[in-house]
Amino acid sequence: MTLQGKRILLIISGGIAAYKSLDLIRRLRERGASVRPVMTAGAQAFVTPLAVGALAADKVFTELFSTRMSRMLAISALLATAI
Repeated sequence: MTLQGKRILLIISGGIAAYKSLDLIRRLRERGASVRPVMTAGAQAFVTPLAVGALAADKVFTELFSTRMSRMLAISALLATAI
């Protein structure tokens, strides 16, 4: 199954499944999808943003909300990059 041209927003939370996200990113990229990763603080305790970014070949977002942006604006900006 090809995912050529598809853009996926992958939100990684804390837990042992954070390790599985590395394999998921690799498999999605092999099939042609681009992956925009977002990591919670808990996820960063299991895997590093450097490892996720290297596999995704994209910027890793580690903060969902900025003090300069409203919550809705931040969410809209992330979703817009995945569409």
